[in-house]
Amino acid sequence: MRVEIKNLSKAWDGVVGADNINLDISDGDLVAFLGPSGCGKTTTLLMVAGIYKPSGGTISFDGQVVNEVAPKDRGIGMVFQSYALYPHMSVFGNISYPLKLQKVDKAGIKQRVQKVADMMGIGDLLDRKIAQLSGGQQQRVSLGRALVKEPQLLLFDEPLSNLDARLRLTMRGEIKRLQSDLGITSIYVTHDQVEAMTMADKIAVMSKGVLQAYDVPEALYDRPKTLFVAGFVGNPPMNFLDVEVTGSDGEFRARSEAIDLVLPPDRAEKAAAIKGKVAMGLRPEDVDLVSDASPGAAGLTLGGMVEGVEPLGREDLVGVSINGVEMRVLVDKTKGVKVGDNIELAVDTSKIQLFDKETEQSLLWA
Repeated sequence: MRVEIKNLSKAWDGVVGADNINLDISDGDLVAFLGPSGCGKTTTLLMVAGIYKPSGGTISFDGQVVNEVAPKDRGIGMVFQSYALYPHMSVFGNISYPLKLQKVDKAGIKQRVQKVADMMGIGDLLDRKIAQLSGGQQQRVSLGRALVKEPQLLLFDEPLSNLDARLRLTMRGEIKRLQSDLGITSIYVTHDQVEAMTMADKIAVMSKGVLQAYDVPEALYDRPKTLFVAGFVGNPPMNFLDVEVTGSDGEFRARSEAIDLVLPPDRAEKAAAIKGKVAMGLRPEDVDLVSDASPGAAGLTLGGMVEGVEPLGREDLVGVSINGVEMRVLVDKTKGVKVGDNIELAVDTSKIQLFDKETEQSLLWA
């Protein structure tokens, strides 16, 4: 099913939940709605589901506007954060419930429930009560209940938030595999960028009800079009510095109270045309110890004092004070960097991002 969202808005008594959202979701794609709490992602999902009525705009399924179509007639399956299972029913009862509402005959119900349960790896648990299941098993029941209706569109509202980290990792892979195998168009709401980046074909990044970007994960990471997207997509988050970019005799420099560096012309030319400061972004993984930098990759060497070290396992996230400005960088844990150390850093200026501070739009990818 292809889903088209045009100029979609939702407001309550002057409070805007979604503002002029435009999206085109291709048949068979899994699209993630990504953003912080209150950004409008769940509001948009519930309008697609028919639970909320839009204040403006249209929602179309395969070219047919469905604004006035009841939720039960939209051909959708929903998976909720809370699972929304009936505790007094068995696994079989929960999965089969939508089919009973559709008045499917008993033989058909039994066959479809068993097929879906086997697909979810819970075929031997059909007689159990919900309270006898683990969190991961309950999530599989919830997903099975959505799939048993054989929907054309699957809607997920932060379905993995209640699971522990290891189980989330497993379920991410299972949901993506299932969705890909079945070819069901899916919308997946999450605040977890790792879920969005690893599962989605495309990601819609939202903030304060506004669609900030809609693109494939790689493009959002490498070519962020707004300051918000640059700061939200990527973990650890991008470093930002206010700098003034100037150009003379073909050389471009970015200067602030803390730094003075030479930028590649293809990165700096537009920024140099702006009078005043721009926001410069640099990811922690694009800064390295001088001793570890690849020859030719480093465009600048900076010196600073280590103010904090956060062990992340294979790497340490190191907070470095450079002339009073803090920058966070990723360092191999075997280097043994400690608080109070003075270190030299090599910056890969070919990865620097630049943004207009007033419009917050990228100066590289607009």
